[in-house]
Amino acid sequence: MIINSILRHFTKFESQTLGQQLIDQALTYKSDPRLDIAKGVGKRIGCIFLNPSLRTRVSTQIAAQNLGMEPIVLNMDKEGWALEMKEGAIMNKGTVEHIKDAAAVLGSYFDILAIRAFPTLTNRDEDVNDFVFGQFIKYCGIPVISLESAIRHPLQSLADQITIQENWKGKSKPKVVLSWGPHIKAIPHAVANSFSEWTLGMGHDLTITHPEGYELDQEFTKGASIEYNQSKALENADFVYVKNWSSFNDYGKILSTDHSWMLTEKHLKHAKNAQVMHCLPVRRNLELSDQILDGKRSLVQKQAINRIYAAQAVISHILDA
Repeated sequence: MIINSILRHFTKFESQTLGQQLIDQALTYKSDPRLDIAKGVGKRIGCIFLNPSLRTRVSTQIAAQNLGMEPIVLNMDKEGWALEMKEGAIMNKGTVEHIKDAAAVLGSYFDILAIRAFPTLTNRDEDVNDFVFGQFIKYCGIPVISLESAIRHPLQSLADQITIQENWKGKSKPKVVLSWGPHIKAIPHAVANSFSEWTLGMGHDLTITHPEGYELDQEFTKGASIEYNQSKALENADFVYVKNWSSFNDYGKILSTDHSWMLTEKHLKHAKNAQVMHCLPVRRNLELSDQILDGKRSLVQKQAINRIYAAQAVISHILDA
């Protein structure tokens, strides 16, 4: 019964117990993807994208189909009306439809809504409170799955934890390092936040390394070791997760483009067994070198495959609720 109450919506890490149940279920589906093909027959999942997607879009559709569900994709930013999110708004400008009406209609059409809504990176309070995402949940009246919100990407993080469990052969906790990488544009915090939240929640040791000024919201990093010296952080690492993010305190700003932070084989000379992760898409030879991405250390494609089974485990649990 506790799973049913927790998985009314899937938007964040809830507990180590539930996290492990979802990992185990995902691995079961990975060995037999059509095991529960009848579970979702006659049901629909609406995949609503306010922002671009490749892996999240396709993996969620495949996951739903593996359960017998009908997935319907709507690129709301291009194919729907411009949405008004503010309460009490006088809609005499560019917005055409209020979220109250749009979300209610979508809730009547589908059994589950899966939504992607990136942050603006301009209004920290609004983003931290996941305002846009919260408006959908408030008005649709059905279970909601996050396909990435302003502050979290839980399906990606579940797939990451599946990947770590599959590829860790040691008996003690692995040393996991989240390493900032350079980028040419301001990137949201969602993947880094969520990876920190799930890695710590699942009981792993986590070190986060980044240039000064790139500290993440402490809500997600409490319990992690913060190290500004990347070389020191990477020593004896078992898993290295590379990801760019913009400044949180100086919100949405790029404070560094230091090319020396790009992960290469030289960075891992004191971590001979380290395996490297990235959520994709990746800026090759900016965040990560070709040598790493195309080499034996890389788990990047395995993570991408596990996106299917992460989504399938979550959808399956919600259907059971």
